Amino acid sequence: MPASRTTLRRSLAAAAALPLLIGTLAACGYGSKATGDEKKVAAEGEKLSADRVRVGYFPNLTHATALVGDQEGIIQKELGGTELAVSTFNAGPSEIEALNADSIDIGFIGPSPAINGYVKSRGENLRIIGGSASGGVKLVVNPDKIKTLDDLKGKRIATPQLGNTQDVAFLNWIRERGWKVDAQSGKGDVSVVRTENKVAPNAYTSGSIDGAWVPEPTASKLVSEGAKVLLDESSLWPDRKFVITNIIVSQKFLKEHPDVVEAVLRGSVKTNKWINANPEKAKASANAKLEQLTGKPLGDKVLDPAWSSIRFLDDPLAATLQAQADHAVAAGLLEKPDLKGIYDLRPLNKVLKAEGGPAVADAGLGSE
Repeated sequence: MPASRTTLRRSLAAAAALPLLIGTLAACGYGSKATGDEKKVAAEGEKLSADRVRVGYFPNLTHATALVGDQEGIIQKELGGTELAVSTFNAGPSEIEALNADSIDIGFIGPSPAINGYVKSRGENLRIIGGSASGGVKLVVNPDKIKTLDDLKGKRIATPQLGNTQDVAFLNWIRERGWKVDAQSGKGDVSVVRTENKVAPNAYTSGSIDGAWVPEPTASKLVSEGAKVLLDESSLWPDRKFVITNIIVSQKFLKEHPDVVEAVLRGSVKTNKWINANPEKAKASANAKLEQLTGKPLGDKVLDPAWSSIRFLDDPLAATLQAQADHAVAAGLLEKPDLKGIYDLRPLNKVLKAEGGPAVADAGLGSE
């Protein structure tokens, strides 16, 4: 039976908490000193239609487009005399609240909080205007207990939180194998143990979990503790792509300052181009920004494999957002949400055309 609207709200709220867990893990850090210097590019040149634009993002590798674009001054350069004012968040709900309260204008955020914010406001507070990153999620296990996917039956596997993006993905994977698990309790053919990312490494070393379906850098941290990668979630998606970070904007800001929105998107597109052309420099830049923001950069043993599993792209991969929502419905965690209108990709496609790139699609979920 479909979940009630109350369950929908609770499930989506739980899903929206994913960035808190990822951001907290990034803040924990794992060792070595990051390379690179802190950079600050001043707002110079002709001012756009707003004096400043307030952009929110998370101190996490899956938000590296924002980390690097800020650190290298790429986004500010596109804004000219309009100031880039940055705020960082550790939770999806707090970023959505900031957007609703007119405390930020644009945000880098995961798919579940974006869906949550859109559904709760009945489509009136935000639009997804671009993509940022794909991938970076793995199933890692204790190799002494689990050697094949079939060995997961009867084992205790962690996900970050009930209803979050990875929890939904794992429940869907279990369902597709024909196994049974009660989504709410996590009990069944596999025990799904909801465990915060920052707690997962200790839970693994203590033996209270046998593995985890988790985002980076948690997966690589567990591998550094002796776990092995059994499955990369990207292998389950067409062309190995699925959205992990989107760019959202308040509808009010989009309407009043389209030139500023386009400038931020140009900065994002140029940042992703630079990241993909200079992966080692970009990795160091992102880690330098993490050190600046959290005081604790990621060590190479965790940073290198985590970075290599994330793809930075401009396409929001709209079809995979709908699929993620459908998986949550199939798991019984929520009613099918109406996502029509969640995307407005016209500004991004204008930028991509000017940059000589192909247009991206909204999978029928566009505002027009």
